[in-house]
Amino acid sequence: MAEGLIAGLVVFTLASFVGFEVINKVPPTLHTPLMSGSNAISGIAVLGAILISGQGNVTVTSILGTIAIALATINVVGGFLVTDRMLQMFKKKEVKA
Repeated sequence: MAEGLIAGLVVFTLASFVGFEVINKVPPTLHTPLMSGSNAISGIAVLGAILISGQGNVTVTSILGTIAIALATINVVGGFLVTDRMLQMFKKKEVKA
């Protein structure tokens, strides 16, 4: 069990560093459209976390699944709000007579 935990922590650490480097290389003009795409990925994470945490027994996995549901839902909602705000900037404003 300890070997699996260590392997998971190594993968998490490496993924964190790679993710940080990739995000830093994205120009600001592409950041918001890419965030819209990442909302779909977070939606998949929500579905996966619901499947894991909805198994009926309370274990560490179900607790982590519940936390993942909350965090991924916040990410999805926040991403859609930011994307909507960006799209509002491109709408033509009506001229009042």
